[in-house]
Amino acid sequence: GNALGASGRHRVPFVTAAFAETPDEPVTAELLTGDAFDLASALQPASVDLILTSPPYWGLRTYGQDHNDSVLQDWLHEGGSVLDVPSYQWYRDHGGILGMEPTPDWFVAHLIELFNALRPSLKPTGSVWVNIGDTYFSRWASIRQDGRQGLGDNPRTRRRVPMGDYRQEKQLLLVPARFAIAMQERRWILRNDVIWHKPNVPPRPETDRLRSAHEHLFHFVLRPKEGRAKYYYNLDAVEPGARDVVTVNVRSGSDGHSATFPEDLIRPRIESSCPPGGLVLDPFAGTGRTLAVAAQSGRNSIGFELNTEYADAARRAAVPYMPRHDQ
Repeated sequence: GNALGASGRHRVPFVTAAFAETPDEPVTAELLTGDAFDLASALQPASVDLILTSPPYWGLRTYGQDHNDSVLQDWLHEGGSVLDVPSYQWYRDHGGILGMEPTPDWFVAHLIELFNALRPSLKPTGSVWVNIGDTYFSRWASIRQDGRQGLGDNPRTRRRVPMGDYRQEKQLLLVPARFAIAMQERRWILRNDVIWHKPNVPPRPETDRLRSAHEHLFHFVLRPKEGRAKYYYNLDAVEPGARDVVTVNVRSGSDGHSATFPEDLIRPRIESSCPPGGLVLDPFAGTGRTLAVAAQSGRNSIGFELNTEYADAARRAAVPYMPRHDQ
């Protein structure tokens, strides 16, 4: 059955029938342009085997979107406080974009909202893999328009964010840990915290700390109403040694998006956590790397992408797998 409703769909058929469960069922990829919070409702219940994604990191870049830097003041004028988190709907309606929240707590709360919205679409045997990195607090933050930290020659802007509580100058914010704990508190089971070791990170100017050379990949599964969690997992498909630290070089990006998901990082996640012929969802598809690797691995895929230029690039990434009608 189709995992999407009929409206707003852009299907890209991938010809990798040799990998599919039956030769007459080539895997497909579908790319929807829009906000993942809106598109989550288009998914059929219990249709997705694997959610694999790398959301925007907090306070680093805008990915070409316009953000209202006065959104906190708007919230305070309506009687809210820094410690109260508005819904994502309110935040977006007032010009906010995911990743540019005034505090990490707002960001984590909005990510949790999204994964709660996606939960009904996940099969009981499904998995969620989330790549998320950390950042240091600075009252005056340097914001890139695009790209992963440390890669890409992108213009920057500066914005002021509120200090207080743990938000202090030079503080490592532990955003990944805050996200993982918040997921646990909402009935997700955390199975692994995989450390992605990045051996080729560029030098940093700081002389009072070590440079960051890792990110986190969290593996969540659904908490059952009773008993222990049971889910699809193929240990034979993971990296040699089956350890929770993996070494993969950071990759330069493409199509204006320098936060590219390395294939060697995501292929073992797809092949271990989604059965052949199953369905992979990336709600932050970027330029479509997850969709392409899923197709190469004989899995179907759906991607959501808010940025129309990235969405177009994701569709272009599908071209090598599209059928040739002129043969």
